[in-house]
Amino acid sequence: MKKFVLILLFTFSSTSYSQYIQVDDTFTAQQLVNNFFAGNSCGQATNVSVSGGSFTGAQSFGSFNQGTSTFPFNNGIVLSTGRAVSAIGPNTGNSSETIGSWAGDQDLEQALGLGNTLNATILEFDFTPYTNKISFDYIFSSEQYLSNPSPNQCGFTDGFAFLIKPTNGNYQNIALVPGTNIPVSVNTIRGSGTVCPASNEAYFDAFNGFNHPTTFNGQTKILKAQADVIAGNAYHIKLVIADQGNGLYDSAIFLGGGTFQSETDLGPDHLMASNNAYCAGDTVTLNASQFGTGNTYRWYKDNVFTGIITPTFTISDNTNQNIVEYKAEVMINGTCLSTGTVKIQFAPLAVLSNQTLVQCDSNNDGSATFNLTKLDNLIRNNDPNLGAVTYYESIGGNQITIPTAYNSIPKTIYARVAGTNNCSNYAQVTLSISNNNANSPVTYQKCDEDGTKNGITSFDLNTEITPLITASLPSGMVVEYYATATNAENQSNPLANNYSNTTPNSQTIFARIVNGPDCYDIVDVVLHINFNSPANFENQSVYLCPGQTITLSVVNTFNAYNWSNGDTDFETQVSAAGNYTVEVTDNNGCKATKTFNVLPSAPATNIDAIVNDFSENNSITITYTDNGGDYEFSIDGVTYQDSPVFNHLEAGEYTVYVRDKNGCTPTPSAVVYVLDFPKFFTPNGDGYNDTWKIENLQLLPVSTISIFDRYGKLIKQFTSNTSGWNGTYNGKSLPADDYWFILTFSNGKTVKSHFTLKR
Repeated sequence: MKKFVLILLFTFSSTSYSQYIQVDDTFTAQQLVNNFFAGNSCGQATNVSVSGGSFTGAQSFGSFNQGTSTFPFNNGIVLSTGRAVSAIGPNTGNSSETIGSWAGDQDLEQALGLGNTLNATILEFDFTPYTNKISFDYIFSSEQYLSNPSPNQCGFTDGFAFLIKPTNGNYQNIALVPGTNIPVSVNTIRGSGTVCPASNEAYFDAFNGFNHPTTFNGQTKILKAQADVIAGNAYHIKLVIADQGNGLYDSAIFLGGGTFQSETDLGPDHLMASNNAYCAGDTVTLNASQFGTGNTYRWYKDNVFTGIITPTFTISDNTNQNIVEYKAEVMINGTCLSTGTVKIQFAPLAVLSNQTLVQCDSNNDGSATFNLTKLDNLIRNNDPNLGAVTYYESIGGNQITIPTAYNSIPKTIYARVAGTNNCSNYAQVTLSISNNNANSPVTYQKCDEDGTKNGITSFDLNTEITPLITASLPSGMVVEYYATATNAENQSNPLANNYSNTTPNSQTIFARIVNGPDCYDIVDVVLHINFNSPANFENQSVYLCPGQTITLSVVNTFNAYNWSNGDTDFETQVSAAGNYTVEVTDNNGCKATKTFNVLPSAPATNIDAIVNDFSENNSITITYTDNGGDYEFSIDGVTYQDSPVFNHLEAGEYTVYVRDKNGCTPTPSAVVYVLDFPKFFTPNGDGYNDTWKIENLQLLPVSTISIFDRYGKLIKQFTSNTSGWNGTYNGKSLPADDYWFILTFSNGKTVKSHFTLKR
């Protein structure tokens, strides 16, 4: 059984070893650099040194090769924070080799913004490049890439720096996360799936299993460090890796052998996709000039030799919208072959149209104010993908800062428009002043018939005025309206189509005739506002008596009459109540309307009166039958009042009248009497007031009067047909005194009072 286990182990070890990298830590510093440059003769390395940890029988730096493993680099240099040979796979655990720790590196700390580094391994040398760009490929590996770390380990970050500086200059770290200024470290490139946060995950390769070519838990993808340099100048290069915080969890940097490149820099690619393509027609000259003497040059276009062997190459195909790759091969000093490539694309220029803009000169001073922006879409051919239009007095000259109000004499200016990749093109704009002469002024009269005749009314300018202006003009003209000529020229504050004049009776506005963006002419428009407002033309009420026909009429001074009953004369006859209107038209065609309200009326009938007499306030109340008239009343036929009640009347005969105010006849009447008794009489034989009697009593049905003295003794009784009482009793004169009477009417009504007999 034991024998079988040993055979398995031996078999496994042999197989596993073939899957891992091989490391040799016996190389000198110069040998390592020579391996790194792999015979590259495009520069000179001197003063090479390497330092790091010296373990018993081992170093922290060395040379590696791929062996039969899947490691991405064939060979190269390995710099570690532990023993270099410990970088050999498999990934058996968390390697944390140290020899009591050795020093860190301040330059690394400054480049990475770290502190407390230790176990630094450093390879450095002086280098003079023969080209203007250098680069190398590398992989950063670390045991700190734990697939299941504790949270407190996420803050530790071993780091690496590729430092380069000119003589007496400052270091620049070119080992950066691609496209950023972030130094490469465990914390700046990390994959997801652990408690530590992912960072720039696109550049992280993997967390490693057991059978990995190296011993490390994880690593970055192949990264490139590159720097622009000045050919022939001296630089110092320093490659350094170190632990941070403590000596646990080693890290290593693998520098790809032969990946150190000296390139001829032809500049960045110029492509539409990156929005930096050249513009069609641009003159583009590529420059591959390099340091040294006796250099030779060859230029290629899409890998086809162009026949150009000069240091510079001017692209002749400068309208090609396809991507073209240009390559320069430079043999420097007869030994260094340096190449450079660049991809070039020419973006098309904006397709523009030259335009002419015609403006009207309202004051005839030879200049006008142009709104250049009206040409924007025309210049761009209505292409929404083109940029804004800017205007210039000359190509490359002063920009016109207020294109909406550019005052100018006739001349040519230029419009600039940016297209794809901001490639600009110019269009020519000819400014011209209109010499057209439309009929001016245009006079338009309108009647003010909006209900308030004040010389102000509303105009539908497009419907009422525009046809008068455009009648003799070419088709397609558009008319705009303005309050002033200046506004019309500048196209500022246009009037609304439904416009009401602000000056009563007459006002001039201005019509701008527009032909597309051009001003054809500016025309004066005189608005005359008329109205027909006859005197004494208010609505009127008239009355119609039963059986009558009346004539309704207005003055006979108008051009036309139109009655609501169909008559067309200045008068009409009507025999029925109702509303009748007449519309009259004057010389200007303006109309006025009057309404006659014909109301029925009629005389009253059944005239009578209620008499209240023998009182302190003798009165008559006239009674009648109301037949729809408007009545007034009188008790003498001369003076009339609106009330049918007449108060404080003396005794006597009255004729009461009821008259229709609207003139309907006859005026009916009735005779009534107001009775009263004398308050005293003087029977002294002088022929005046010698008898006490009630006047007009005899006109009423027979009634009886009884007279009593103060003691109630009946003194005299007589009827209404007698001559009255003479102040005697049984032939003897009674003394002066107060006497009482009772007047008894035939209907049983009685009146009681007293009077005085005076002697």
